[in-house]
Amino acid sequence: MRVLAACLLSTVALLAHAGDASTYGEPFADGQAVPVSQAITAFEEHAGEPRRFSGRITEVCQTKGCWMMLEHDGQVARVMFGNHAFYLPKDTSGTAVVHGVLERKQLTPEQAAHFSADSGKGLAVDPVEYRIVADGVRVAGAP
Repeated sequence: MRVLAACLLSTVALLAHAGDASTYGEPFADGQAVPVSQAITAFEEHAGEPRRFSGRITEVCQTKGCWMMLEHDGQVARVMFGNHAFYLPKDTSGTAVVHGVLERKQLTPEQAAHFSADSGKGLAVDPVEYRIVADGVRVAGAP
């Protein structure tokens, strides 16, 4: 019950800002979004088909703006924007709802090094990551 309440509160808080949200990629319908932490915890239930996911943007690719990290409750997923179908401004921050497909990805050492370099922070990247391949992103309060 607490998880459902947290999910609803996160979605309501984000949708309250929907009037000043910016959409990148394909527009998508409003509705309940699953916090990324809940999606990762119940991965099999949430993976493999398009859904709405929510969280806080913690990083954006500093090379092109071609990915972002979405965090909620200590769990993170890299959000890839289709096949580089769109980009986010590199200084994007705040909360977001993304529409896409959740997957688990084994990275090669080269891919991990590439993502680390593109972050602009040089932080180590986990060799296995959760990823959302998104066709649309809505950022609350985005410029």
